[in-house]
Amino acid sequence: MNTDKKKAVVLLSGGLDSATVLAVARSQGFAAYCLSFGYGQRHAVELEAARRVAEAQDAARHLVLSIGLDAIGGSALTDAIAVPKAQAGTPPAPGIPVTYVPARNTIFLSYALAWAEVLGTGDIFIGVNALDYSGYPDCRPDYIQAFETMANTATKAVVQGQVRVRIHAPLIDLTKAKIIELGAGLGVDYGLTHSCYDPPAHGFACGRCDSCRLRQRGFAEAGLTDPIRYWPQ
Repeated sequence: MNTDKKKAVVLLSGGLDSATVLAVARSQGFAAYCLSFGYGQRHAVELEAARRVAEAQDAARHLVLSIGLDAIGGSALTDAIAVPKAQAGTPPAPGIPVTYVPARNTIFLSYALAWAEVLGTGDIFIGVNALDYSGYPDCRPDYIQAFETMANTATKAVVQGQVRVRIHAPLIDLTKAKIIELGAGLGVDYGLTHSCYDPPAHGFACGRCDSCRLRQRGFAEAGLTDPIRYWPQ
C-alpha cells in the first residue's frame, strides 16, 4: 500500500453497492480505510463478505465496530419482525419498508466522520442510492447534503481549517444495473459480496427479499450473471 495516497473512509457493508463504492474510491487514487458495523443485524454474515471485499480490493485497513442497534430494534433487520418476501421479479412495495433501520446511515456516517478526523482526512464514501433502493429516507441526495453541511460545522479539524468534509455518494443517481456495470468495469468480484436480508443458510441468499430482488433485476438488466448462490425456490 502506498502510504503517500490520500486517505478516505469507505463505509463497507459487504454488499454489492459498497463493494462498488470501494472500487470507485480506489480508482480515484484514495487509500481506502474501510469501516463496517456489527449492529445486531440478522444478516451478520455480511461482515464476512466485507472482510473478503476489503482484502480483495487491497484496503489500507478494515475496521469492524460493534454498536448493537438490536437493543433499540424497530426494524426487521434488528428485531423480531419478519423480513418481507415476494417472488423474483416482484417490485418492492411502495413506502418505507420494515427493513429500514432507524437512523442507521446517520449513525454510520457519524462514526466515519470521527475516524476520518483521526486519519486527517475529510473524504468519506458511502454507497447510498436514490433510484433502485428500498425507499429509505437516509439514501436521498438531500440527506447526504444535509449531513455534509452538518459535518462541516462539527469537528475540530474543520474548525481549525485542516480539512473540509466531503461525503462522496457516487452511486446515488445510478440504477442497480448501472452500478453493476460500473463495478464490473472496475474489476469488482461480485461473487464475494452478500446482499440478502434474510439468508436461509450460510453461503446462500433467499432470492425473495427486497434486496435480493433488486440485485437479481440489476444483473438481468446489465446482461450479466449474478455469481452468488440462491436458495432453491
